[in-house]
Amino acid sequence: MPVDTNSPVAEPVDETQRPTRRADTRRGAEADASRDKADASRGDGSAPQDKRRGSLFGSIKRHPVTAGTVLLVVLLVAAGAVLWWLNARNYEWTDDAFIDARTVTVGAEIAGRITEVAVTDNQPVEAGAVLLRIDDSDYQASLKQAQASVAAAQAEITNVEAQTQAQNAKIDAAQKQVAQAQAALEFAKSEDQRNRELLARGTATQQQAQQAASTLRQDQAALDTATANAGAAKSQLAVLQAQGKSAEAKLQQERASEDQARTTLMRTTIVAPVAGRATNITVARGTYAQPGQVLMMFVPKDVWVKANFKETQLGLMRPGQPVDIAIDAYPERTFHGRVDSVQAGSGTAFSLLPAENATGNFVKVVQRVPVKIVFDKPPDAYLGPGMSVVPTVTVR
Repeated sequence: MPVDTNSPVAEPVDETQRPTRRADTRRGAEADASRDKADASRGDGSAPQDKRRGSLFGSIKRHPVTAGTVLLVVLLVAAGAVLWWLNARNYEWTDDAFIDARTVTVGAEIAGRITEVAVTDNQPVEAGAVLLRIDDSDYQASLKQAQASVAAAQAEITNVEAQTQAQNAKIDAAQKQVAQAQAALEFAKSEDQRNRELLARGTATQQQAQQAASTLRQDQAALDTATANAGAAKSQLAVLQAQGKSAEAKLQQERASEDQARTTLMRTTIVAPVAGRATNITVARGTYAQPGQVLMMFVPKDVWVKANFKETQLGLMRPGQPVDIAIDAYPERTFHGRVDSVQAGSGTAFSLLPAENATGNFVKVVQRVPVKIVFDKPPDAYLGPGMSVVPTVTVR
């Protein structure tokens, strides 16, 4: 067979030299490792860091798409965090909030048996609608008795007025009698004086003079009697006037009793003070009600949100700021309102047992301050006191 002279000819391997080459290779690797350790122990370790940087840049160069995607995600997350912070700083929210209202306690003002319960539990009613009726038979009788007393007092006043008119007539007659007696007395005085002069001149008899003097004395007595009668008539008029004032006072008293009886009768019918819902009804027909007894509760339609914000959230909060109201009962809806007012003090300051911080073991705790939030318009949903709310106030 021909032999290719151009192909390399494998040199024969000396088996005796193979272990020596392996030992040299190991010694070289150990020397390299020793140099690396020496370099790591010398200086600030810049050589390993450079190696890591080179490895990182090498990885980026080997995988540019993956590196770009990671960088883009990091930038988007950072931008989103910044945008979220810029947006979140404009709002203050709390989950310590609930629907509040001035619940009305409906109670009995008079004693009596319940004859009618006109509403049922949670029934919506308008202002002035009848809620309960109490037996009014006794109170009807009391009103009629008071009305009769008023009529009697009015009749007494009429009688006194008639007597007063009659007495005025008597006074007029007595005054006329006084005037008549006064005129008679003046004539008697003139007659007596004339008879005395005639008797002195001898032209009149002693009998005529005595008769004139007697007439004078009689007319004087008649005048005194008429004057006394006129005085008595006037005194009686004063008595009648006092009786008239007493009758007027009695009439006022009887009218007050009538008004009280009428008011008591009106209290036998209990009506709704405002529009709302009757709830927690505790009586039934036939129950005997006592004054002050709670018969039912009444929840008005006018409700608002009482939000207990932390005191650190109130720095920018002002009345009139818009509020988005999320109600747990209606998670798919958002209601709108505004800040009405901020309570002048924390919630614990007005509690039954306020905290006393003047002690040696004081621990500072962030306080909650109630904020009243009202709806922009009456919500078209059933809302009752105590329902959970999450209000978000726009403070910037």
